[in-house]
Amino acid sequence: MARKSAIPPSYYGEPHKFDPTFRGPVHHRGCTDVLCCVIFVIVILGYIVLGTVAWMHGDPRKVVYPTDSYGQFCGQQGTPNANKAILFYFNILQCANPTVLINLQCPTTQLCVSKCPDRFATYIDMQYNYRRNKSYWEYYKQFCKPGFNNPDKPVSQVLRDEDCPSMIVPSRPFLQRCFPDFITRNGILTVANQTSFKDGHGKIRSVVDLRDAANKVTAMQQGTESGITSLLDAKEVGIKIFEDYASSWFWILIGLVISMLISLIFILLLRFTAGFLFWMVIFGVIAALGYGIWHCYWEYSSLKGKPDSDITISDIGFQTDFRVYLQLSQTWLIFMISLAVIEAIIILVLIFLRNRVRIAIALLKEGSKAIGCIMSTLFYPIITFLLLAICIAYWAVTAVFLASSGDAVYKVMSTLPNCKYTNLTCDPETFSQSNVTKLCPGSQCTFAFYGGESLYHRYIFVLQLCNLLVFLWLVNFTIALGQCTLAGAFASYYWALRKPADIPPCPLASSFGRALRYHTGSLAFGALILSIVQFIRIILEYLDHKLKGAHNAFTRFLLCCLKCCFWCLEHFIKFMNRNAYIMISIYGKNFCASARDAFFLLMRNVMRVAVLDKVTDFLLFLGKLLISGSVGVLAFFFFTRQIPVIQEEVPSLNYYWVPLLTVIFGSYMIAHGFFNVYAMCVDTLFLCFCEDLERNDGSPSKPYNMPPGLHRILDKTDQAGKKYSVS
Repeated sequence: MARKSAIPPSYYGEPHKFDPTFRGPVHHRGCTDVLCCVIFVIVILGYIVLGTVAWMHGDPRKVVYPTDSYGQFCGQQGTPNANKAILFYFNILQCANPTVLINLQCPTTQLCVSKCPDRFATYIDMQYNYRRNKSYWEYYKQFCKPGFNNPDKPVSQVLRDEDCPSMIVPSRPFLQRCFPDFITRNGILTVANQTSFKDGHGKIRSVVDLRDAANKVTAMQQGTESGITSLLDAKEVGIKIFEDYASSWFWILIGLVISMLISLIFILLLRFTAGFLFWMVIFGVIAALGYGIWHCYWEYSSLKGKPDSDITISDIGFQTDFRVYLQLSQTWLIFMISLAVIEAIIILVLIFLRNRVRIAIALLKEGSKAIGCIMSTLFYPIITFLLLAICIAYWAVTAVFLASSGDAVYKVMSTLPNCKYTNLTCDPETFSQSNVTKLCPGSQCTFAFYGGESLYHRYIFVLQLCNLLVFLWLVNFTIALGQCTLAGAFASYYWALRKPADIPPCPLASSFGRALRYHTGSLAFGALILSIVQFIRIILEYLDHKLKGAHNAFTRFLLCCLKCCFWCLEHFIKFMNRNAYIMISIYGKNFCASARDAFFLLMRNVMRVAVLDKVTDFLLFLGKLLISGSVGVLAFFFFTRQIPVIQEEVPSLNYYWVPLLTVIFGSYMIAHGFFNVYAMCVDTLFLCFCEDLERNDGSPSKPYNMPPGLHRILDKTDQAGKKYSVS
């Protein structure tokens, strides 16, 4: 006896009835979600206004160039500082004050210089040696205020007026600022092989004090707590990586072109040998993983008895030369276990879901035929890429101009500890005539930061959030437009009774026109829902980053739960939006009605959807993995000089993994772009296929639109599935 379902058949809506006039996407349709369309257009116009206002008030030079104590840019062409591109701190030890991170201002004079100091020196020593050798002053005065040329001025007055720094230390430029040249030798921090130095005030200080001050400056500039030594090391690695890109960009480009050609050939071959090719991909990946497991075991066994091979990865830490890790037995053990787990998962999927894999391959075959009939769909991702590039560029430029909006704000800086005017706003043009200079001798009115008190300046952070939200909306709308366009084209193929004779002319262009003319509001509505969820996720990630040091376990647990929930919600909305856009492209209804119809149709076919969707994604993922992996293997042999024919052409590299990972990642993204069209085709055909089963029964009066081969496979699978529903 068949088990009765607890849910009535009509709970998820009535199945579609046979309609002899239905021939695919409805041509006579009206505009949908007009209100959302109007709001979307208004938001775009407002976004243009926001960008214009930001452009009027912002100045990217404030981000590109550091600013000295007089509000002048370092290194800007056409100014006295054109050849002085580096910012120098008179007394970087003053930056160790905890108030630096509160006021975002280091209480010492900052000047633009052409180069950083390369030696230890104090003003007192310079003044003493200057009487015997004038070159001491010639070197030291380049770090003094412009125009100051009085080395005989008493030291106390020079330091009070901050005409010159009390000391200079060997430094190197980083972030266009002079930082002490720290070097760690045998675990001991040094600067120019010294662990201590004179501070110019008669005291001996440790270089650890310099490091603490430099860390405060980098935290103030970067908004992080990273140490200056680690940042300088990162800079050196970054320079080497840049050099590798500069010398290998041509070969990287060739690798990406090869991956594009392989992806295109793969798609074209699917047109004729989809079933054979996908089974070859599956067994090819299984064989490659099997070889990988064997090779990892062989390497692990070879290193097992060698000295120092049993050192753990955590013991050696991060190394830029990845070959170091290949000398450890633990590395190969991790590789072997990882590959074995992946291999086991793939084999289990094939064993338990073999019938679904057959249906998925049958759908992929039909998708290959659809793409073969509408080849222009393969090149539509270029349009999506260009639109996304425009959105990203506009968002980035607007964000930079917003961040650099504001006028120069000057504050009182005094060397006296009891000056009550310290850190108060001042005007540099009238400061010399004010009472502050009398009450606090030696005080100065120096540049602090860019800001303002106007309504615009007070809400810059809110405008940045608006910039981010609209950016997400536009990106998701662009993706939605592409999905709806492709879905309309592929639906035209499926519902054509005689293929390709009944396919309407220019199906891709017609679908694009319908989506843009009638359904801009619906696409914007779906994109807005997804954008709001993504916006909340970004805020949660920001809060999680800020609260990483918090010891409140409940707060961390709550944030983790929220992040998990919104991650699931985002992926569910993406899935529903994708299917809603397919229904919009076919029937021309509004977003909510289309989402409801798509959801009900999927729920009426839930047993097919539950596994088939992920199986199809799994097969396409294997295809992407095979393409990027094959190009990656070729790139590995090339950049490690293991191809004798072109060995001399390989550029000299610091890290061969830099171009290698770039080629692998770029190849995967290129394959992902091609296979995304494939995935959209399969999703569209699957929904049409479900509707076809409801509308028609295969009789001469109600023939199926699906090919006979797909129907035979589905019929066998459904009959096998019914055995499990009988009690």
